[in-house]
Amino acid sequence: MPGKSVKDFSLPSTGGPFRLSALRASNVVLYFYPRDNTPGCTTEGMQFRDLHKKFVGAGVIKMKNMYGRKVRGIERSTFVIDKSGARAREWRGVKVPGHAQEVLDFAETL
Repeated sequence: MPGKSVKDFSLPSTGGPFRLSALRASNVVLYFYPRDNTPGCTTEGMQFRDLHKKFVGAGVIKMKNMYGRKVRGIERSTFVIDKSGARAREWRGVKVPGHAQEVLDFAETL
């Protein structure tokens, strides 16, 4: 639910262990995908990578959390957590084409 405070948590990620509290006072984009090394996940990762400078310009620190086959039941989803630690927006059951740009467009409004 947007506006609801997000409790601190830690997760494994592609950049090493991720802890939300380490990024307080920053806007954060977390995206999850269901399986490693598939065309959709690879395409999504490349789209976020290609927009990285624009996300940084919008004041976002972005982490790609990669569960892949390690955890069952993960759906493709994205969450934006704002500087106050509240969930600003979420997308579930994401379709890859255009998604990274849609997230960036939202992030630029924060």
